[in-house]
Amino acid sequence: MSNQNLGLETQAIRTQLERTQYLEHSVPLYLTSSFIFEDAEDMRASFAEEKERNIYSRFSNPNTSEFVEKICLMEGAEDGYAFATGMAAVYSTFAALLNSGDHIVSASSVFGSTHTLFTKYFPKWNITTSYFDVNKPKTIENFIQPNTKILYAESPTNPAVDILDLELLGKIAKKHNLILIIDNCFATPYIQNPIQFGADLVIHSATKLIDGQGRVLGGVTVGRSDLIREIYLFSRNTGPALSPFNAWVLSKSLETLPVRIEKHCENALKVAEFLENHPNVASVKYPFLKSHPQYDVAKKQMKLGGNIVAFEIKGGIESGRKFLDKIKLCSLSANLGDTRSIVTHPASTTHSKLTEEERLAVSITDGLVRVSVGLETVQDVINDLNQALENKTF
Repeated sequence: MSNQNLGLETQAIRTQLERTQYLEHSVPLYLTSSFIFEDAEDMRASFAEEKERNIYSRFSNPNTSEFVEKICLMEGAEDGYAFATGMAAVYSTFAALLNSGDHIVSASSVFGSTHTLFTKYFPKWNITTSYFDVNKPKTIENFIQPNTKILYAESPTNPAVDILDLELLGKIAKKHNLILIIDNCFATPYIQNPIQFGADLVIHSATKLIDGQGRVLGGVTVGRSDLIREIYLFSRNTGPALSPFNAWVLSKSLETLPVRIEKHCENALKVAEFLENHPNVASVKYPFLKSHPQYDVAKKQMKLGGNIVAFEIKGGIESGRKFLDKIKLCSLSANLGDTRSIVTHPASTTHSKLTEEERLAVSITDGLVRVSVGLETVQDVINDLNQALENKTF
């Protein structure tokens, strides 16, 4: 039975690339830096890539290969490569595909470290970036130049959970012969598959919902085999590979991804509905709330709404800080996608170095709070948010 014909949940659980002579039921760890060869000819043929086999764990390893294979099956991708972190995946993907003089068109709302790559480091190599307003995707073509090579976006965005129309992005990329890269971290392969809408590559920070328990770092890029080949060659020489242990953990995590995501999303919707009716909350953004500006687009391309809720607390930055100080149950952390609910106030923390004008340009208002809703009893999370909102001086 071909794995391609199996359901996503079955693919995540039953995909096992190798078994040892012990016929283990659970996949073993392959904690080795290198692999041995049978003879000189085997070694020559392996390095000449005349046969597929493991040579060195910086290149490939049974644990990382299995993890990548699962993500490829779930995303509908041809091939992939796994990285030590999500940002290693982002950097290596762009660095492998871009040359000096190339241009990127990106959504304005992207992860802070990605923005830093685009504005601080890539210009050193004469690689430039233009940003389009996530709320005005029809303006994208105005930013495309003769040297534009990549169209890039996150959807949902971080931290304001805006939604980009992936089908529209796919059509624009095809029309202008651009490589469409989508960061699918907030949605995971269970909720959304950008390749179905025209994406050439999909990136995940596996540190987030794919791991789901705040244990390990990891990243992965999957998509067209010709592009992955370039990414693989770049990465095997520069060394951002995922460790076998982390790959083993992440592959195991994928086995429970569907059931975890279902509960995350169920809890998040209830939290969003509570916040929408709270007198001290100015507005709430959650993809599956009918009040979300891109609700129809979200319903078209997403199976569920995700676990991230963004809301505007009345009173600005100081109110946001006081709100965080009143939180008792939820965690104050830089991570997201954990079993534990996490609360952050971007304007005073993750995006505090941006000017107010720069923050507003990417939908980060002074009172914006991001909640990564976990797997606790949802009423306990709601009660914690409620007491923090009630106890704060507005």
